[in-house]
Amino acid sequence: MAGVMKKIGFVAKFGNPRALDLCAALAELVHSRGIEAYGSAELVSMVKGVKAATDDEMKQNVEAVVVLGGDGTMLYAARVLNGKKVPILGANMGGLGFLTSIRVEEIFDSVERLISGNYETEERMMLNVRIVRGINILAEHNVLNDVVIKSKQARLVKLDTSINKEYVTTFRADGIIVASPTGSTAYALSASGPILYPTIHSISIVPICPFNLTNRPVVIPDWMDVDITIKEGNPECFATIDGQIDVDITAGDRVVVKRAESNVYLVKTKGKGYFDILRERLSWEAKSK
Repeated sequence: MAGVMKKIGFVAKFGNPRALDLCAALAELVHSRGIEAYGSAELVSMVKGVKAATDDEMKQNVEAVVVLGGDGTMLYAARVLNGKKVPILGANMGGLGFLTSIRVEEIFDSVERLISGNYETEERMMLNVRIVRGINILAEHNVLNDVVIKSKQARLVKLDTSINKEYVTTFRADGIIVASPTGSTAYALSASGPILYPTIHSISIVPICPFNLTNRPVVIPDWMDVDITIKEGNPECFATIDGQIDVDITAGDRVVVKRAESNVYLVKTKGKGYFDILRERLSWEAKSK
């Protein structure tokens, strides 16, 4: 409802001067509407008009988040909120920008609609990733895009893979990607994975350059779990969480992936559908006039 929103968080790509300038201008805009602007201590040191807040404070207090950057910046914002039902509005100031689909020239109008409550969100499922060694959980994260398992060296890895406790195969590959529908247009797309409509409730398992060419991507429903074990004799490996957090793993460790209980809520681009974004980002042929 209009007039209810009092606190908006900002996340901007630090290495992009244009994003920082735009953040300052938007902070001024929300101040003029009686709304406080919050951001990380690092952002505050670069942008006037933004108050410092820790990640926990951002998660607990803000009623919306504006992201100025690329998809990596959006993934960071999603991790900060960690499933809290807060709308995230992203302006594309990076590369492909599947998540940050709003153009820079649309951002002021979009923020005005956000403040007034005149917006719609799209729910995106997240994945819960647990890295287990014996009976101990080494790390646990909720991710919006994917988890990637690879060798630290340019060598094949052997990965015992089970789905819903049923053994599938031992992948011999450069690695493996377990992706959400949102993550299907990220690294998984480069590894010849399928493009999944982002609101489909599913999980994709995509081997990276498999030794056996008949090892193809597999798509499963979101109620199934994926359990990947690093086999003995593998080189040192690591798991990368949403392209931003690396966890060292070794023989016997398990990476267990399932649907997370939380979701992410992205503000929809007015007048632009998902296939419009796909066609634009992937340079697909436009409809003939």
